[in-house]
Amino acid sequence: MTLNVEAVSHERAGDVSIVRLSGTTLDAGNSKEFKAEVARLLNPGARIVLDMTELKFVDSSGLGAMVSTLRQVNGAGGDLRLCGLSKPVRALLELVRMHRVFGIFNTREEAVESFASQPS
Repeated sequence: MTLNVEAVSHERAGDVSIVRLSGTTLDAGNSKEFKAEVARLLNPGARIVLDMTELKFVDSSGLGAMVSTLRQVNGAGGDLRLCGLSKPVRALLELVRMHRVFGIFNTREEAVESFASQPS
């Protein structure tokens, strides 16, 4: 199963947008679609959490899309956090040292709460 527009859901927790990826892969076949969906949430100071609980595989295109999205969010004065990473996805991020670039949290609640210490 791959990510598609119907498999991306958005919800709000206060001023934080939560994007849930329901597909099991983020790869060359869907990375552009992923970026477009998250770009719709961009506004100055955007606070976004990517809930990756169901994601089991990310390839280089998917990783590039994540980094590109982080840059866009940071460029708008916002921040992006990740939560619910599977062991394979977490291992990939650690292998390429992206765990130092992304804020990674075990649960959605922890990711949302991490914004509380930052001014809006």
